[in-house]
Formats: sequence, structure tokens, C-alpha cells
Amino acid sequence: MTIFTVFFQMLALLIMIGAGFFVAKKGMMDAHTNSQVSAMIVNVFNPMLIISSAASSVGQVSLGIMGRVGLIALAMFAFFIAAGMLLSPFFDKTPQQRKIFQMMFVFSNLGFIGIPVVSSILGARYVVYVTEFLLIYTIVFYTYGIALMDGKFSVSSLKSMVNPGTLSGVAALLIIILELQLPDFVKTAITYLGNVTSPMALVAVGFTLAHSDLKKIFCQPKLYVFSFIKLLALPLLMLPLLKLATDDPALVSVSMVMFGMPIGNMPLILGNQRGIDGTTCSAAIILTTILCVFTIPILLTVAGM
Repeated sequence: MTIFTVFFQMLALLIMIGAGFFVAKKGMMDAHTNSQVSAMIVNVFNPMLIISSAASSVGQVSLGIMGRVGLIALAMFAFFIAAGMLLSPFFDKTPQQRKIFQMMFVFSNLGFIGIPVVSSILGARYVVYVTEFLLIYTIVFYTYGIALMDGKFSVSSLKSMVNPGTLSGVAALLIIILELQLPDFVKTAITYLGNVTSPMALVAVGFTLAHSDLKKIFCQPKLYVFSFIKLLALPLLMLPLLKLATDDPALVSVSMVMFGMPIGNMPLILGNQRGIDGTTCSAAIILTTILCVFTIPILLTVAGM
């Protein structure tokens, strides 16, 4: 697959974002509707896509590969945590905003954007690999992430780890490990529900873009520097180590997509809950989401896809 093929597939995703921008500007979708759509994506459609991917991968994915995916995911988060600690002071000197930048280095949009990208470019069967990244993401967020923002670790925060995303990830792993064969009518239903994920998630991103201050998004030079480091420099630094860990082209491709994902919403949500100004974080989320349309093809090309 050439860089142009990947680029045009990413461009198709950008068009879906444009559709969300259009319906928002035309008043066909308000904030309440967008909130409900986002909730359905997170709680219904994404979990169904994860489970349907596992169901279609039974007998095709070995436990050895799944174990390797888990190790790669752990290494990714360890690398991003170290990068955030080292680099965040260069982007903001205030303690609270420095914490936000640390969070932005670590917590990418692996589910909301990662699943549609992997499904669209590589195929739905590879979404099962994303499942392990998401499970480890959840553990790291509710341990390291909460501890970073609060200055201490809270056992009560672990209760939030039990959510549809986590449960569907565990279910997917059990389907793979136990080689469970779901009835055809069940697989058909969850596949159709899972297929809703990509367009709906990208329309929701477009809605957010339509209601954002474009000047704050596109006129902050430091955010372009941050985006370059986050979306290109760090993933490319990890590539040699990744190729030492595996020579499986599919696993390399999925991992590079995970490495190069834009910032997720959780740093913004957690910051808002702590009373931290989210203007810069919100702008960075939108900017990195748009720029990844151009950076993902570069990463996959360099990785040798």
C-alpha cells in the first residue's frame, strides 16, 4: 500500500469530519445531540466493533501475538510518560498547564479515532489488537493519570475502570483465548452495530471543530511544534525498537497507528474537573486530529507498509 493510498483513505476520514462540520453549521445537530451520539459511540458502537473484530479473528490470532501486543502497548505508555516528563516544561511553565501537556503526551485518542483509522486502513480484523492498547490505556489513565493530576493515587478512581470499553476489551480477549464461536446472527448484529463507529465518531469530531475558535486552534506556533513531536518525532523514535520486537507487518502497522494517534479527550475532561483552563488542550485535540490525516500516511510509509 503506497503513501498515496493511505493518504486518500485518511482523506476519506477527513471528509467525514467535514460532514460533521457541515451538519453543525446548518443546525442539524446541537450540543445535546452530539453528546448523546458520543455516548452511544463510547458505550455501544465502539464496544460492538471490538467484540465483532474478536469474533472474526478466532483461530487467526495466536496468544503469542496478543502477548506481544500487550508488551508493545506497555512500552509505548512508558515511553510517552518519560517524554511528557522531559518535554512538557518547554511548552508551559505553569504547574497546572505543564500537567496538562504531560497528559497530552501520554493519552492519545486510541479508541474514538484509533479504531476507525485501523478499521478503515488496515481492516476490521485488526481492531482486536487495538483492544489491548485500550485496556492498558485504561489502567494507566486511572493510576498514573489520576495520580499526576491530583498529586496522589486514589483507590476510589479504580472503580471508573469498570466501563463498557474495558468490559468489551476483556470479552474480546476471552473470545480470542477461549476460541469462542458466536452464533452467526449475533456476529451479524454486532458487526452492523460496530460499523456505525467510524462515520459517527468522525461526524462528532467535525461537530466539535464547528464550535471551536479556529484562531486559537491554528494560530498557536507552540501547538504545531507539539504536534510535530507527538505525531511524528516520538513515533519514529520508537520504530526501530518496534521492529526489534516484531517482524509482523500487520502488528508493526497497527502499532505505528497507535503511536501516532492525536490527543484524546480525557486530559481535557480531567483538567476541567480539576478547574484547569482547557483552552490550549481543546485546541491541541482538534489540531492533532486534523494533522494526523497527513502524518499517519508518513508513519506507515516509513514503517514499510
